[in-house]
Amino acid sequence: MTSSHTDCHFCLQSLRGRKYALREENAYCVPCYDSLYANPCEECKQPIECNSKDLAYKGRHWHEGCFRCAKCSRSLVEKPFAAKDEVLLCTECYSDEYSSKCFHCQKTIMPGSRKMEFKGSSWHESCFVCQYCRQPLGTKPLITKDNENYCVPCFEKQFAHHCYTCKKVITSGGVTYHDQPWHKECFVCAGCKTQLSGQRFISKDEYPYCVDCFSRFYAKKCATCKKPITALGGAKYISFEERQWHGECFNCAKCSVSLVGQEFLTWQDDILCHECGSA
Repeated sequence: MTSSHTDCHFCLQSLRGRKYALREENAYCVPCYDSLYANPCEECKQPIECNSKDLAYKGRHWHEGCFRCAKCSRSLVEKPFAAKDEVLLCTECYSDEYSSKCFHCQKTIMPGSRKMEFKGSSWHESCFVCQYCRQPLGTKPLITKDNENYCVPCFEKQFAHHCYTCKKVITSGGVTYHDQPWHKECFVCAGCKTQLSGQRFISKDEYPYCVDCFSRFYAKKCATCKKPITALGGAKYISFEERQWHGECFNCAKCSVSLVGQEFLTWQDDILCHECGSA
């Protein structure tokens, strides 16, 4: 700029016929302006003179020729770039160094593009789809099987079991009984309807019963104590002439000695050891 001002505001030398720079309505010769106000370049550390283009980013300044990718040295002038730890990188180098890889296609998810995250992995939005119908999953409910994601309707159609009792889909957990799937909450005693998942039960005519109901409805009664004989836990019982006894109840009616594995005699409804029976 050729001056209409008379003198440099700093050195007071005449500006007639000379280039100058204005700052806050004051005119400076070029050497004074550069020494007073030129910003140092982040790259080469030299002042960015007033006849050079000053490129600024977040309070830092560069010569136009110094504004380059820190890794590949390509110019970043009028090009997209990213900063990492105050270092400027072109989008390609930034992606190679820091961007996530898509779990599905293993390609880089470029900065600025939308990515989906699920179970610690990242996907391109276009790769995060149902494995069966190929429709985008977005934020919809999904189910994972063998590292593949499915929308709920497709998973149910392809893989889900239906409860033997309520006929609804079993989406997680469940109980298998007589090769049939059941919801845990549907697997109940056929007598009292108590949930049996994780509990001891006895099968009768393909139906499960809790121990109490089975004992009440089906178990034979001990001829001595009159309590049910269930044989749970490997308990032994003795049967004789359509009567049954718990092993610990099969004793002589007179002397109470155990008759398990011993000879015995019967008298009316009693069982007697050989000695008591002979007497």
